[in-house]
Amino acid sequence: MPKINGNEIRPGNVLEHNGGLWVAVKVEHVKPGKGGAFAQVELRNLRNGSKLNERFRSADKVERVRLEQKDQQFLYENDGMLVFMDMETFEQIELPAEILGERRPFLQDGMTVQIEYYEQEALGVTLPQKVTCKVVETEPVVKGQTAANSFKPALLDNGLRVMVPPFIAQDEDIVVNTESMEYAERA
Repeated sequence: MPKINGNEIRPGNVLEHNGGLWVAVKVEHVKPGKGGAFAQVELRNLRNGSKLNERFRSADKVERVRLEQKDQQFLYENDGMLVFMDMETFEQIELPAEILGERRPFLQDGMTVQIEYYEQEALGVTLPQKVTCKVVETEPVVKGQTAANSFKPALLDNGLRVMVPPFIAQDEDIVVNTESMEYAERA
């Protein structure tokens, strides 16, 4: 694994530190008036989700880990475990539903997701950036309500509530951004 200097750490980098795998969430470069510059890094453990704030000087060396990414298809959920299938080898793996956190409702049958592996251990699941959902309940369209930033709440078929523009009606398909969990466009 390549070693990088402490001042080369960027958000999203995966590091091996203190015997664990950590992802850099926030990186702030600090140049105090006295003493050498350093990077103040907020790290999140990939295995248990705990957080850690660490200072890395430019002379400090850290191991940068490359995760292997594989496209896998979601098959079904069984007792809180999500079952995915490798598209090439047809091997199936089970991961806990908590791995997706609040984005779990966006996972749909047959959806292709990206699973990140470190050696043979699955560490993370990345959903497609945009997912199509059906609006099952929202207020009716009100004529003349064309204010620029007026949004109304809508209940989606997956149980989530999002704010949608006033022209979106019930039983309409919309595209939702899975990262920001906000309305993106009409489907």
